[in-house]
Amino acid sequence: MHLDEKTLESKEIYKGKVVHLFNDTVLLENGKEAGRDVIKHPGGVCVVALTDKNEVLMVKQFRYPHHRVTTEIPAGKLEWGESHLECGKRELLEETGCVSDSFEYLGCLLPTPAYDTEVIHMYLARGLHYEKQKLDEDEFLDVEPVPLDKAVEMIMNNQLQDAKTQIAILKAKLLIEQK
Repeated sequence: MHLDEKTLESKEIYKGKVVHLFNDTVLLENGKEAGRDVIKHPGGVCVVALTDKNEVLMVKQFRYPHHRVTTEIPAGKLEWGESHLECGKRELLEETGCVSDSFEYLGCLLPTPAYDTEVIHMYLARGLHYEKQKLDEDEFLDVEPVPLDKAVEMIMNNQLQDAKTQIAILKAKLLIEQK
């Protein structure tokens, strides 16, 4: 079939806390075989948490792979089999201490489709109510409200480099402007 690859063999190379790495052999449409490295990931959720003052709740945290602090919207990894809406609600409460009256689905994105199965689901949360932050034992972050227009400006000036943050904020801004 055109633009299709059939898996002939799949070998697990590594199983970690977050990712599983596989080395697969595939059959190409021209009849030849090729190798594919695949990271299997349960997926994630990110939330544009918009306050009544039209501010986005951003989180600053150290990202070990890049060895620096990044500014992002609240997000987290799905547990295998978990609903992305429930994950979004959980992550919003854990990271910001907020619950929301409404969650609007903004769609999903494939952050690295060439070698990773991760799908990130995006939500816009409004009608925020503050409760208590419930960070994981190994999680350290600061919450900072940023006006929505300022967040868009930061994206356009390359000050917010996280892909999920860029896409979700820009989608939320366009959605709000269309209503």
